[in-house]
Amino acid sequence: MKTSIKNSVTVLIILFLLLFSQTTVMSWGFYAHRMINRMAVFTLPPDMVGFFKKHIEYLTENSVAPDKRAHVVEGEAPRHYIDVEYFEDDISKIPRFWNQAVEKYSEDTLYTHGLLPYHIFNMYLRLRNAFQAQSIDRILYNAAHIGHYIGDACTPLHTTKYYDGRTPEERGIHAFMETRLPILYAESYDFFVGRAEYIENPQLYAWQLVEESNAAVDTIYMVFDEMKKRFSEDQIYTYEMSGQTLARQFSEEYSRLFHEKLNGMVERQMRKSVFATGSFWFTAWVDAGQPDLRKLAGIDISEQQIMEDKKIESSWRNRRPLGRPNPDESIQ
Repeated sequence: MKTSIKNSVTVLIILFLLLFSQTTVMSWGFYAHRMINRMAVFTLPPDMVGFFKKHIEYLTENSVAPDKRAHVVEGEAPRHYIDVEYFEDDISKIPRFWNQAVEKYSEDTLYTHGLLPYHIFNMYLRLRNAFQAQSIDRILYNAAHIGHYIGDACTPLHTTKYYDGRTPEERGIHAFMETRLPILYAESYDFFVGRAEYIENPQLYAWQLVEESNAAVDTIYMVFDEMKKRFSEDQIYTYEMSGQTLARQFSEEYSRLFHEKLNGMVERQMRKSVFATGSFWFTAWVDAGQPDLRKLAGIDISEQQIMEDKKIESSWRNRRPLGRPNPDESIQ
């Protein structure tokens, strides 16, 4: 009788899950991206920090805008990743600069398999130009957005075509690594990473972030596979309400042990995101001639910019990212 009741409950849970679609989660997850941009503000020097602290809420909330854009703007999704296996078996062989990469692989190939580090450099140029123009809208928009892409570059699973598993048994690892674990543990992390530093070569630095992240991919899968062999399904997963949706999640106990086995990886990568974001902001400001941001103290973000942000906010929900392959296609 107990077995029958248990089976009936399981069936009801599965049916309930089928009735509600889950929002696609990308990169670090909204919680972590907001945390990264917010804490990056405190890496800035005195001549910058006042302006950025005044607008910290905008920088925090709009840290997730690129993920929302990926659901509604064609060509946005490839800016969030680079699947290095499609280009070379050795990441060091991939050209670091856009023109050389286009010549070697073609622009269509880059837009298909990712252009994350190249786009970070493009965003740095936009931010530098915004500082030069002393446009508050463009400074804040580009600062918030570049923070997102830098966070993506510090996310190991954004550097591989196996971004959500190499086998069907590994499916779900993307959201587990980049959303579940930060939500559970990021409040205990130390995000005071010191003062932002000037970046001598922003393009190469973006690639350094990607290369260091990619080096962690095998470790993630090794730990994940080893742990799954030791736990039963009912120990690995649990069901929790996410908004109005009953969602299957990795259990807190399994998450804790996985987090410990990674030996601080999630915290290290998030700390790296914070430091790199602040350093890119600082570098763009220095390269723009160190404009006096106090002159912008009495200027608010324009209504036009607010309306542009709201358009994306109102249209992204319940849509898959445009241009990103289905996770099933990454499992070969």
